[in-house]
Amino acid sequence: MTARRRWQIAWGLRGAALAALLVYLPGWHASRSGGLVVVEHWLNRPVLLIGSAVVLTVVSLVTGLEFRTRFSQIGYAALLAPLVFAGVPILALSFLFSGHGGREDRFVSPNRPDRVLTVTNVAFSIDPVYQVELEAGSGWSARHWSMGTWNTRGGDFVRIDWTGPDEITVTGREKRTVFDVLPDGSLSAPRVLPAQEIVEDRP
Repeated sequence: MTARRRWQIAWGLRGAALAALLVYLPGWHASRSGGLVVVEHWLNRPVLLIGSAVVLTVVSLVTGLEFRTRFSQIGYAALLAPLVFAGVPILALSFLFSGHGGREDRFVSPNRPDRVLTVTNVAFSIDPVYQVELEAGSGWSARHWSMGTWNTRGGDFVRIDWTGPDEITVTGREKRTVFDVLPDGSLSAPRVLPAQEIVEDRP
């Protein structure tokens, strides 16, 4: 392979690495509260996209080197083999399991079908940890608004309900946290109220 050809391949790989990072940036931005649901779903894949960028950059650096002796060629193969054997399964698994990965429950507003509560178990242990969001809107314009992450071990999260046309209540053993849904679908600051009664644990 000529030096010019190696140079072309190396810079092509670096361009692909840059493209992977540029694709990830909108997904990262959309993952914040108020971001677009569809963009986050498709592009917020850090392991897949950032991992691809790192692998492509490393391969481009190695490709730019000149390997004339048999010893250098063997070393080149030994360097690439772990990247291929480790990188391909990681990228495949990240594509399949990217996102929250846990059980997700969805609760549609009784008055507005375009407003949906999502409760996702993001815990890696027996005790559930729920990430709660409100999805407002439909199609490409739908946005998600974070209501926080709730650890059930302390009893702060027992259940969540639509308690009014524009009101959501997170009930715990000792307090209730109430969110108002504003006309644009976003959420007000939470109001913390005393619990009315002890409720049963979330199934």
